[in-house]
Amino acid sequence: MLVVVGAAAYGLYWFQNFKAGMIQQAISGMANPAQIVAAQPAKMRSWQPKIDLVGELRASDGADLSLQVSGIVQTINFQSGDEVPAGKTLLQLNADDQVAKLESLKATAELDAINLKRDQQQLKINAVAQATVDTDQANLKNAEALVAQQQALVEQYRLTAPFAGRLGIRAVDLGQYLSAGTTIVTLQALDPIFSDFYVPQKSVDQLKIGQEVRLKVDTFPGETFLGEISAISPKVESGSRNAKVRATFKNPDKRLLPGMFVSLSIEVGKPEQYVSLPQTAIVANSYGNTVFIVDKDKNGEGEVARQTFVKTGQTEGDLIAVLDGVKEGEMVVTVGQIKLRNGSPVKIDNSHVPIAEANPVVADQ
Repeated sequence: MLVVVGAAAYGLYWFQNFKAGMIQQAISGMANPAQIVAAQPAKMRSWQPKIDLVGELRASDGADLSLQVSGIVQTINFQSGDEVPAGKTLLQLNADDQVAKLESLKATAELDAINLKRDQQQLKINAVAQATVDTDQANLKNAEALVAQQQALVEQYRLTAPFAGRLGIRAVDLGQYLSAGTTIVTLQALDPIFSDFYVPQKSVDQLKIGQEVRLKVDTFPGETFLGEISAISPKVESGSRNAKVRATFKNPDKRLLPGMFVSLSIEVGKPEQYVSLPQTAIVANSYGNTVFIVDKDKNGEGEVARQTFVKTGQTEGDLIAVLDGVKEGEMVVTVGQIKLRNGSPVKIDNSHVPIAEANPVVADQ
């Protein structure tokens, strides 16, 4: 009986050890497998401080042209989209009655001039009184003033280009009756062209007249237009605490058009050295930006991910400046962070990761 009891006890002991080993083996098999990620060492890079802004383009001279009198359109001397010089006659209203009245006033003025000349000759021989000559002079001045007044009225029936520029779409037709103030066509001077934008009050002292401004517009991807600051408002808006600034850009090919929404960049201060990473390395969260740094595990054989908070700065192309949280040379995960948490084992594979560039170029399709 002692032998049987001893055998049973030994069998129970062996079974418990066997069960514990199987459980341990199962648990070890459930451990996190190494996650495949892309990573690269953090490098120092020179960053030029700059202010990124948005603005809108406007013509150096621009107006919606109209007449201050009403009438029937008699002639139209332009086509939509024409480039016109200053002073070119664009449209004429029917002004026959006003022209006839002008001719009548000119005839009266000529007669008053003749009377004045005759009386001045007669005054030399005392045939008329000085008062008569004075009256003739006053009549002539009055007649000339009426002629000038009527001439100005006749000119109001003619539309001329107040400055050189490009015309828009014609909004009237021949024979149409126009009321005073009706827009006939828009005229825009496109070279140079202005960009108006607002700068926060904390940055106003970093700007000065003549400072270079870089402009980009989505109409021409990958292209940068250079201009300079031409005016800074002496007043900060009380509502937004921003100051209005104007930059001037040469536009000889007239590709930039008034009303375009543009992105602007102004370099300020001296270049500074910061750790630089691809923007894909940054994990944005509501409680702060983080990155995953790859470290050696406790045994020094494998690699594990360590999450850390970072403070980021400006961006340029695919890169972003890291002001704090990452040291130069640390291996930072750039792709695959969604699979990681603190302590996750990782395996680095950079075979299919595109290169992050400060000035990326869109490849031709």
